[in-house]
Amino acid sequence: MNIQSSQTIDRVLSSLKGMLPSLEALYTDVHAHPELSMQEERTAGLAAERLRSAGFDVTTGVGKTGVVGLLRNGPGPTVMLRADMDALPIKEMTGLPYASTVSATDRAGVTVPVMHACGHDMHVAWLAGATAVLAQARDAWSGTLMAVFQPGEETAEGARSMIDDGLFSRFPKPDVVLGQHVMVGAAGDIGGRTGTITSAADSLQIRLFGRGAHGSMPQSSIDPVVMAAATVMRLQTIVSREISPNEAAVVTVGALLAGTKENVIPDEAIIKLNVRTYDENVRKRVLDAIKRIVNAEAAASGAPKPPEITTLDSYPMGSNDAASSTRIGDAFRAYFGPDRVRVTGPTSASEDFGSFGQEWHVPSVFWFVGGVEREVYAKAKAAGEVSKIPSNHSPYFAPAIHPTLETGVETLVVATLAWCGRDDVQSS
Repeated sequence: MNIQSSQTIDRVLSSLKGMLPSLEALYTDVHAHPELSMQEERTAGLAAERLRSAGFDVTTGVGKTGVVGLLRNGPGPTVMLRADMDALPIKEMTGLPYASTVSATDRAGVTVPVMHACGHDMHVAWLAGATAVLAQARDAWSGTLMAVFQPGEETAEGARSMIDDGLFSRFPKPDVVLGQHVMVGAAGDIGGRTGTITSAADSLQIRLFGRGAHGSMPQSSIDPVVMAAATVMRLQTIVSREISPNEAAVVTVGALLAGTKENVIPDEAIIKLNVRTYDENVRKRVLDAIKRIVNAEAAASGAPKPPEITTLDSYPMGSNDAASSTRIGDAFRAYFGPDRVRVTGPTSASEDFGSFGQEWHVPSVFWFVGGVEREVYAKAKAAGEVSKIPSNHSPYFAPAIHPTLETGVETLVVATLAWCGRDDVQSS
């Protein structure tokens, strides 16, 4: 990227400063009014309104609550920019003046507190800002912008729902798919890498069957609590004894549910677990081992029938296209400076962002933007206490609005212009 390109970016971003109050208001509004996965009606409406105001052709209701905006600006590449919109069933504890006090009914009919504990509210504001900035500087780029506000990332169904609703047939095929996520890191810093960027994730529910009895008559039972306890312990050996130390995997049992009273042996127990892997062969070995262990422990206990193993959700491994991520990394370092751009390792977090590029067979690039006040992060890092900073999915998660907000807009603009800038126009 040459000096002229940096000057072009500065010119494109010259309108951002004046937009910041409006974007901050959008961020705090979305934060204060979070919506559960696949229920993002209000958030989608705000996103659609912003896109229309910027001159985009807008389609709503894609994959239930998804929004797609198109801005055609002459010949050149089609660049897809994606932001997710959903929040989590978590009670907010940040104490912020714009903290959520919202409750909602989940799909099981349970009333739960709702919070933007993962930063998707920031993602919405980033994409709204980037599309507005680029729309006001059409003389600086050529091509088509495709803005996608996606529902249901937290439940691994949003990308799939948009794809199943005809995303690939109703809209132009992009030349590249771009996305980003706010994470724990110094606000204003950017991290990314070529190759694997996010882990694959599989969540399973295991239903174990026993035979209930009075707690004083265990001989009349087949105790599913003991069966479940043995299963949980044996599952811990998968990573420690079946996966090489040179490979990576995580198996976490997050829930074990059984019984209602201390002197009643129940009929069944439920285990819910989550698996994270970075390699498809490792993923298959881990999932196969889970099935083998679960069935073997049930058989060893004399269970009256085999366990039921149900997939709750599944995220693909996220992998950044080598050429495209190198191109964006070079653009970031040229504009932001090498001190603000670092190469990260793959994160154990998971995303359904990768579904768009993988199933559309186009390159995709995903990166991270730090959201912790720089002094706070530097102090924690010096003390070896970064792990104590509230992270994504914490009830205390609260990105510093500035400079996180403007940095996320800038990264989307810089990455887009790496494809569509007038001094680097390419044919689709």
